[in-house]
Amino acid sequence: MAITDKIYVKNHRQLSSQLETNIPKGAFKGATLDMLFQGQGLEKLDDATRDRVLDFTEDFLDCGCDNNPYCGCPERKFLQYLLELRAQGLGPDAIVDVMTDDYMVYAYPGDVLSFLDNAVRTLEAAEGLAQVDGANEKYDEIRREKQNLTR
Repeated sequence: MAITDKIYVKNHRQLSSQLETNIPKGAFKGATLDMLFQGQGLEKLDDATRDRVLDFTEDFLDCGCDNNPYCGCPERKFLQYLLELRAQGLGPDAIVDVMTDDYMVYAYPGDVLSFLDNAVRTLEAAEGLAQVDGANEKYDEIRREKQNLTR
């Protein structure tokens, strides 16, 4: 299960009530993405909530793919966002706090830690492959990225 399956809408019930429709708790579920992408009912949201929802939409759902928002770009952009927060030195608890403040979504810190651990393991494998392949520049690049995640 990907970390994006474990990203939830904060105040899900309140948001559903304001929109006068049921939306899934998962931020990257189809019905949630449909509601965000089509912008249906967003005028019903209070200003602070609408601003965060629009920020989420602009930051993660904006791509030129024909299948948007089901192209995988929103999930990839969100994963990049999480990795950037970690590279800034934030731990799992702080990452959850920032994503909640920025976009009204949350995850459990243990799930974020597991995602980060898997990212480091993936980079270690890629680092080893680059070294075996003699791709020194790629090896150095991967090593730097791994160090950003492990500090």
